[in-house]
Amino acid sequence: MEPVEINAGGYYLRQFRADRLMDDRPALVAAFADPLMRRFVPDYTIDTLDAAGDYVRRRAEEWDSDRRYSWAIAEPTTGDLLGEVGLKNLDHGGGNAEIAVWVAPSARGRGIATTAVDTVVRFGFGALGLREIGYDHDPDNSASHAVAQRCGFTRAGTQGRDLRWRRLAGTP
Repeated sequence: MEPVEINAGGYYLRQFRADRLMDDRPALVAAFADPLMRRFVPDYTIDTLDAAGDYVRRRAEEWDSDRRYSWAIAEPTTGDLLGEVGLKNLDHGGGNAEIAVWVAPSARGRGIATTAVDTVVRFGFGALGLREIGYDHDPDNSASHAVAQRCGFTRAGTQGRDLRWRRLAGTP
């Protein structure tokens, strides 16, 4: 699938960029330097512009292979990177995926994650025909817990140490 941009009200969702017109790499390095990001998103080390460039390329490759659809959450007037939201572990045949989201430290507390997750859930159900979207997070991540509740996910148990949530198509 080709990457699509989505208007999310006060934000817009777009592909990550690292070109002469827009460069998300410095913002990615800054976001991933945050202690909360290192704690709750431990699978990525993005501490240089080169590592950030690899991250941007990886996200583009995941779109191309239909494995993961990730969007940069951007401020609409400047295009500044505020965070990321995506559908990971896509199973088109089974009709399910999982939400992934993070918000840069400077943009937290403004409801960005809730808006972005709600937008991507609607896209997943409407445009992709998904039937179920999961959302797993560390039990100590109170912000993710609040986002799951605000976006209509229901508790579905645990997966390892993580809390597991799910939302079915057709539920408000």
